[in-house]
Amino acid sequence: MSSFASSSVAARSVLVQNKVASSRKRNQSKRVSATTQISASMAHKQRKMDIAEAKKLLDKTKTFIFDCDGVIWKGDSLIDGVPETIDMLKSMGKQLFFITNNSTKSRAGYLKKFTSLGLNITAENIFSSSFAAAAYLESIKFDGKVYVVGETGIGEELDLLGIKWSGCEADKGKEVTLSEGLYMDHDKDVSAVIVGFDRHFNYHKIQQATLCIRENPGCLFIATNTDAVTHLTSAQEWAGNGSMVGCIKGSTQQEPIVVGKPSSFMLDYIAEKYSIPKDEICMVGDRLDTDILFGKDGGLSTLLVLSGVTTEDRLLSPKNDIVPDFYTNQLSDLLEAK
Repeated sequence: MSSFASSSVAARSVLVQNKVASSRKRNQSKRVSATTQISASMAHKQRKMDIAEAKKLLDKTKTFIFDCDGVIWKGDSLIDGVPETIDMLKSMGKQLFFITNNSTKSRAGYLKKFTSLGLNITAENIFSSSFAAAAYLESIKFDGKVYVVGETGIGEELDLLGIKWSGCEADKGKEVTLSEGLYMDHDKDVSAVIVGFDRHFNYHKIQQATLCIRENPGCLFIATNTDAVTHLTSAQEWAGNGSMVGCIKGSTQQEPIVVGKPSSFMLDYIAEKYSIPKDEICMVGDRLDTDILFGKDGGLSTLLVLSGVTTEDRLLSPKNDIVPDFYTNQLSDLLEAK
């Protein structure tokens, strides 16, 4: 990539970042103002969804966006009642989308998981943060090379757009053996680094990403998400991509462009592509700081389910200032409202 092209891409990236940041600040100010006007206790009393409220939600909502981990499944286990709920919503003519911050799979990879769990979903209805990272680069007319910290999903999505990349599985298992005067070379052609969830995260990848971001002029630092924990299995929570992004933030002293929730990028992409008014969308998730914040910042109705990360105690804590419109135990509670 020429220095002019690099500067042009960086400029477009900064414009997108500034737009997202300004929107987030405005929405945060509105949320803080609303929180100060309504007492926490009153807000908490109104949030448990009953059948009447569920019926109203179904009547007003034309499109549902679901998080996956903690809403549809936990690890590789389907949550009770999900197939029946999805079938009901389809029969009512609702448009359904599934958004996950997990970047380990591409949309095609996630389609296989949905199918293996007996869910009849099309790839067009699935949006992963691996897809979002590639779509973001396409949106800024990126024509350089990417270094990937992550798993196969990111590489597969970049391949679909013809974007050159390195790293990922190729750097799996690489070790750094320190010796006097050791110097690690890096790819000078890299003009963006994408950091996604990586079960084979290692020091070689940290150093490569660090060198590219710090030493290659205009190199972008993109994070698929900054989730603190994730559901690798149904038995417990595991450290999420936030831990990997944190390493690169620490070594580069730079903030990443975040394309997954709660960033507005995927929501704006869906709303624009399918011409969906945002006030007709309901976001259903299990995380306050990603799913519900994503919905509230985007002007959507929000429904928190307690089948994933967030407990009722945490939700109702006076320390929590992210208030969903409704909350319920799990997605299948909507079946009672039909």
